[in-house]
Amino acid sequence: MSEMQDYASRLSDPASRKFETFSYLPELSPEAIRAQVQYICDKGWNPAIEHVEPENAFDHYWYMWKLPMFGETDVDRILAEAEACHQANPNHHVRLIGYDNYAQSQGTAMVIFRGPIKV
Repeated sequence: MSEMQDYASRLSDPASRKFETFSYLPELSPEAIRAQVQYICDKGWNPAIEHVEPENAFDHYWYMWKLPMFGETDVDRILAEAEACHQANPNHHVRLIGYDNYAQSQGTAMVIFRGPIKV
């Protein structure tokens, strides 16, 4: 059995911080992000986009970009909204959320654009 690995993620080192689904993996490619958006649509979840300054990502609520996209199933429209949020807030982290109506909770959440980390 392999040993557990400790990820060197510390509050004192902003560049090391991990958060959301997939944060311990290499950065997602555009194709991988597209596949995750398709998964959200296939599950019938409602996509939403949020953003925040990197220094506030852990101790503040994230700002909602417009309203959740209730019933939206067009992957290109969802990705276009995420890109619009990133263009309007280039120094912010931007995350995509899939809200599960049945469980009344987030089904998934992932940071798809990372803002620059101030050390």
